[in-house]
Amino acid sequence: MKTIILATHNLDKLKEIEEIFKNVPVNLKSLIDFPEIPDVVEDGNTLEENALKKAREIFQATNIPALADDTGLEVFCLNMAPGVFSARYAGENASYLENNRKLLEELKDVPPNNRGARFRTVAAFVGENFEKITEGICFGKISDRVGGTKGFGYDPLFIPDGYNISYAEMPLSQKNKISHRGKAFRLMIKFIKEYLNKGIK
Repeated sequence: MKTIILATHNLDKLKEIEEIFKNVPVNLKSLIDFPEIPDVVEDGNTLEENALKKAREIFQATNIPALADDTGLEVFCLNMAPGVFSARYAGENASYLENNRKLLEELKDVPPNNRGARFRTVAAFVGENFEKITEGICFGKISDRVGGTKGFGYDPLFIPDGYNISYAEMPLSQKNKISHRGKAFRLMIKFIKEYLNKGIK
């Protein structure tokens, strides 16, 4: 069984991706399994740059195909902020709660019909002689309150179109069916299965 490294230390993200990959015949590792590898500095100007940088650096460090993603919450009335800065919107090493509080503060005077947003994930898969990028988007709106205890990040604030509950109020299996990350990684799985058939190097 081929090994693929997920370029993340984030246990919440890891749990989500492992569920998406549960029927894919690969051996998924993460950076938790490689403590000697330093963190990749995510200094790109776009989600695409960050995802590619992480995958490239981890592949170069291990010579094992590496899969990375970068995700941003883009709020239309905030000119697509926090975007690439989503994880550190309230400052470096900000907690999920601190980021949520800042977003609610930024939107405190914004009416419900103008709180549209989208979650966007860019996934990158890098190995010998190939680089593949996929993207997943989920449209929705930002609630005026925190709702739910599941999920992570901005999940308690994001209500997907067609639903009246937040990501954080959904079971993981339901969230993965509609989410930005689920869409990006299901597209990537199609590519990975092709390469499994051909033999990944």
